[in-house]
Amino acid sequence: MTNLSFEEISNNDLKNLRSISIKTFKQTFAASNSSENMSLYFRNKMSFEKLKQETCDPNTKFYFIKKENKTIGYIKLNFKESQREKMYIDNGFEIERIYLINEYQGVGIGKKVLTKIFKIGKESGYKKLWLGVWERNFKAIKFYKKHGFKKFGKYSFLLGNDLQTDYLMEIDI
Repeated sequence: MTNLSFEEISNNDLKNLRSISIKTFKQTFAASNSSENMSLYFRNKMSFEKLKQETCDPNTKFYFIKKENKTIGYIKLNFKESQREKMYIDNGFEIERIYLINEYQGVGIGKKVLTKIFKIGKESGYKKLWLGVWERNFKAIKFYKKHGFKKFGKYSFLLGNDLQTDYLMEIDI
């Protein structure tokens, strides 16, 4: 398999970030959610203004995942007080988003992405990694369990106007 590269995202990349964010989110969740709730989510969580605010946060890092110079996904990592819901763990950091275009899933890229995320965390002195995954995203839950993540709780969030539940999962790195 061709090597992957990870390119840190800046404010200059907001158009591309918004495009890959919407594309991968639709691929992952559109079949299970109303178009109204998806549109509301995109307006509230993936607007240019919201993405600019997030990319300017010094405790948040976005990376494009690239294969042969083509953007095939992205990740969003949160550190310190920028972790969501203030549920951060001592010595831990959060994967808020990890998305790949569908055609690149199931071929070993996800494992390489996790390896990169572990490396970023270790180099920054973190000992744990955690994330929230929608309780109905069975494919992702299976992936995380396969790679050693353990469920430690859950919390509710709004996708548009629909109250949904994420499982919280963690791993020692």
